[in-house]
Parts: sequence; structure tokens; C-alpha cells
Amino acid sequence: MKANYVIVGAGISGCSIAYNLAVKGIKDIVVLDKSYLTSGSTGRCGAGIRQQWGTKMNCLLAKGSIEFFEEAKETLGYDGDIEFKQEGYLIISANEEEDEQFEKNVFLQQSLGIPSRKITKDEAKKIVPHLNTDVIVGATFCPTDGHLNPFKMTDAYFQAAQRLGVKFYFNEEVKDIVVKNRKIKKVISTNLEIKTRNVINAAGGYAKEIGDMAGVDIPVYAENHEILVTEPVEKIQGPMVMSFAKNLYCQQVPHGSFIMGRSNPDVLHNHSNESTWQFLDEMSKTVCEILPVVGNLRVVRQWGGSYTMSPDRQPIIGGTEDLKGFYLACGFSGHGFMFAPMTGILLSQIILKQKTMIDISDLQLNRFKNKQVFTYEKSVV
Repeated sequence: MKANYVIVGAGISGCSIAYNLAVKGIKDIVVLDKSYLTSGSTGRCGAGIRQQWGTKMNCLLAKGSIEFFEEAKETLGYDGDIEFKQEGYLIISANEEEDEQFEKNVFLQQSLGIPSRKITKDEAKKIVPHLNTDVIVGATFCPTDGHLNPFKMTDAYFQAAQRLGVKFYFNEEVKDIVVKNRKIKKVISTNLEIKTRNVINAAGGYAKEIGDMAGVDIPVYAENHEILVTEPVEKIQGPMVMSFAKNLYCQQVPHGSFIMGRSNPDVLHNHSNESTWQFLDEMSKTVCEILPVVGNLRVVRQWGGSYTMSPDRQPIIGGTEDLKGFYLACGFSGHGFMFAPMTGILLSQIILKQKTMIDISDLQLNRFKNKQVFTYEKSVV
């Protein structure tokens, strides 16, 4: 079997890259996944999308992606409903230091055309009436942030890519990438051997292992982030409520349930997707403090999913110096879903040696070799 391009991973990043290559006329694209569509981080994420970041690159990736999401159903010709809810993100500051940082963030965001704004506690209360403003200093709000259904959004890319001739193979775990004289020769998976010169690593939590197979060291690691969903209730909350200092994100999705999550600073670096009672305990305390009425709801289930963390909490998108034909889309640090449209557009432009829509030279893998100081993204839960 032969292929022009082999994409490892059928999450939303892999599907977006496949679609963007195919729509530009590239043939013989194969996507391999060790399990099923959205079985990895995509199917386990909170699926929020926001433009309120502290680094220029993340702001631009998010802004471009949201502009795509707004037209995604029509662009991809999807019959289903991607459940795009665009009612904003309310990000609360819990102390003066954070509030001052948010002033700077909003200045950056507005300079890039993002309609975010700094607001007072009273204004925040009008947007989310059940918010406990006694524990916050201020907030920021961007009305064009939102939320989608991650399964349906990925399915939209998947179906569009299939119509353009992309072949997907599921339950095909990549076992080896054969390299000779710094050139890719073939990919060996559970049941296939595919001769190819180009491999795209969109393997999410397993991106480092795929890189190791090709002899490319990628400084990322996977860590478990837990999340829960409640029983559905009548709509009471429009925007996502988020706090970095309080370690919380909380969204009411269109069918009425609340989805919420937080990170664990002591979590191990591994591929665990387990759920713990400690998460449930801490999550309950946090949401009862910030959004007390939500604490009255019953939890339906909880689960875990991998964040693939990079050293500066920004993604790695591009080719590699060490191995021609080996491309990376990884290290999204928990935000691969919301950046997926721009990831597919930009990486396809790099692969086809086209001028990129925005300059993403700062997202190359070699930034970790050549720079001693990174632009560190702090706006991460």
C-alpha cells in the first residue's frame, strides 16, 4: 500500500489537516487511528472555544478558528447540527495581580481585532446573575467566544474529507515508522504497511511516542485532566465562566447540562484517563463558591482526558529540521479542539510550501532548541 501523506490520529486536528490537504487537491491521503473517530482527547474535551489569551499567537489561532466555526456547517457541507453556541466567555479575576494582567490581555486582544472587554463586578453579575461577585475583583468578556459539540464538529470534517477521497483506517495503531538516511520509508500499523515519504503527527497524547518512532524528540507530555457533567436543567447560563486563579471552567451546553473541569497541579505525566473522588470533591467546593446555584445539581458522570503539554503551553505546528517529510501538530496544552481549523489550514500551507495565512515561525519545534526564553501562555486551566 502507498500513500502521499499518512496522518497519525483521527481527532479533530488530524481530520482538519486531512480535509485541508484534500480540498487543495492532494490525493492518496491516509489517516490512521489506534481506536475510533474522536476516541482520544477530542472526544473527552470540554469543547469550549475562546479568543481571550495572553499570547499573540494563541489569540490569532483562536480568532481565525472561530471565524471558521461560524461558517463550518456550510463550508463543510454538513447535514447535522454542530451545536455552535456563541454566547461568550466570562473570565473572572480573583485577585489584583490577575486583574492587572487581564487589562494587558484585553489590550492585546483588542489590538488583534478580538471584541473582548474589561468589565466590572456589577457588569459580570448582569451577564451571569448567579455569579458570586463577593469572591472576584473584576472580569473580562468576549461575546463571540463559545462552545460546540466535539463529536459532531469532528464528524463534519471527517465526512468532508472522505468525500474528497481521504481514506480512514480505524483500530490501526502505528507500531513503527521506518526511516533510512533521514528519509521516511514506510509506516507500519496493526494490519498495514504503508510506503510513504510524509507523515503528519497529530496523535494528541501519544505525539511524543510517534516522534520517538521517527527519531524526532518532541518535548511534550500527556497529563490527565478531569471533567464532569450534570443533569440537564432549564437554561440559566449563557457564557462559559472561567477562572485561572480559582481553577475552574463551567459551561451550560444547549441540552441543559453543565460541563465543568479543573486541573490538578500534582497530576502525573502519563496516559491515565481515570476519574478520582478527589477531583469531584475539589470541583464541588470550587463551583459552590463561584456559582452556588450550580452546586444544587446532580452529577451524571465524570471522566478524564489527556492534555498534551508543551514547555510554553503553546502548540507545535510545522515541519522538522531533523527529518524531511515529518510534520507536527501537537502540544496544544488542552486547546487542540478550539485551534483545529487554523491548525489544518496552516499546516497544509506549510506542507504545500504556500505562504501561511499568519506567520507561525514561533510555533516551530526548533524554538525549544534555539531559545532560552519562551513566551509562556498563562491563561490555561
